[in-house]
Amino acid sequence: MVKGSQAFKDSRAVAESWVKKRELYLEQGLLAVEVDSLVFTKDYEFTSPSAAAAIVCGGSSNGLTAWKNKNGVALKDLE
Repeated sequence: MVKGSQAFKDSRAVAESWVKKRELYLEQGLLAVEVDSLVFTKDYEFTSPSAAAAIVCGGSSNGLTAWKNKNGVALKDLE
């Protein structure tokens, strides 16, 4: 994730493990709270596209379909 990237501020209640991970990132200073979102304070490399998508979306997410390039093509379609 690139410094300055935004994430949804709210987490989904069913995503307990991702909520804990986001709380940890907030405590460590990787994420900061802004008015309507969370913001990455520095560059960070996730272990998978799905892990990155889950943190950004506030709950489990399939990174292969969630991430799209500027033309709207999903990562899955680029594999």
